[in-house]
Amino acid sequence: MSLRLEDISLSVGGEAYIYPTDLTFEKGSMNVLLGATGAGKTTLMRIMAGLTPPSSGKIQWDDNDVTGVRVQNRDVSFVYQQFINYPTLSVYENIASPLRIKGARDAEIDHAVKDAARLMKLEEYLERTPLELSGGQQQRCALARALVKGAGLVLLDEPLANLDYKLREELRSEIPAIFERSGSIFVYATTDPEEALLLGGNTACLHEGRIIAYGKTGEIYHNPQSILAANVFSSPPMNFAWLTKYGSEVRIGGALTAMGGFRDLEDGVYKAGFRPNHMGIEPELNSVAFEAHLKSKEITGSETFLHLDHEDDHWIGLIHGVHDLPLDQDHRVYVASEHIYLFGVDGELKRPAPYMEGWF
Repeated sequence: MSLRLEDISLSVGGEAYIYPTDLTFEKGSMNVLLGATGAGKTTLMRIMAGLTPPSSGKIQWDDNDVTGVRVQNRDVSFVYQQFINYPTLSVYENIASPLRIKGARDAEIDHAVKDAARLMKLEEYLERTPLELSGGQQQRCALARALVKGAGLVLLDEPLANLDYKLREELRSEIPAIFERSGSIFVYATTDPEEALLLGGNTACLHEGRIIAYGKTGEIYHNPQSILAANVFSSPPMNFAWLTKYGSEVRIGGALTAMGGFRDLEDGVYKAGFRPNHMGIEPELNSVAFEAHLKSKEITGSETFLHLDHEDDHWIGLIHGVHDLPLDQDHRVYVASEHIYLFGVDGELKRPAPYMEGWF
């Protein structure tokens, strides 16, 4: 069982919403669509479901062209961020509804509903109506209904966004295991890189209607092939500074720095990038030092976010612990050279962070 998008695109009124896209999802796989709001995630999922017809291209389910097949006649389940339940039915009947439509036996329905309710922590609410539940409980009801339907394709459009933090963290780690036994194809849309990493599987990074990277989630994160992909898969975004190397001299952001991990680098101009969590305020072995102006800070309790200006660039540092640094002053910050990616002036990756080489 597989779902293939072949040269799928969508234009409305001459404006491109989805640029030509080729993707293949295999049976039993978890596939994440990662991108900012407006990147095209929901639109692409609606095309997969048959809710929005593409302007061009084909959708293949196994070896069958289902491009023009109505959503009612497709083996698909769709869970939106804004939960959708039948308001006049009990939670039990909401969950049972796909099986009743299929004509399943009462005993089979009862077993499936109670099993799904247990997984979604809804056992004590089965006799209530959705309007008697909290928003998080209503979303769990929608997820349980998708689970019992047993569809070959399950589309999850930011399904945890409205849940409380504790439950969201629990379900993030549980969802792949909950659905894995069905053997379905799962496509999960999110704006959160951390959520993509927790879900694992494969990730497609979207930007303004284009797939800019696709592959194993860990590989896409640790080895982004462009600045654009690095920013989509970094929250906060990756920090950048110009790096030049000529002979034995290396400068980053105009400042002369030790050769360190750049000794074997070809001479030229590069865009050096590093993630906020790799910035520190204490030097480490082979670290590169920068002078940056601290504009503001956010202390979350376990971490401190530093908002810094470095020449014409705005940087964000994510420092472990509480650090009450004085504002509106220059501070020295450090990044270990093994955490620095190098991109060309065209934005394409020229050298991954050495620390990440051989990660997989």
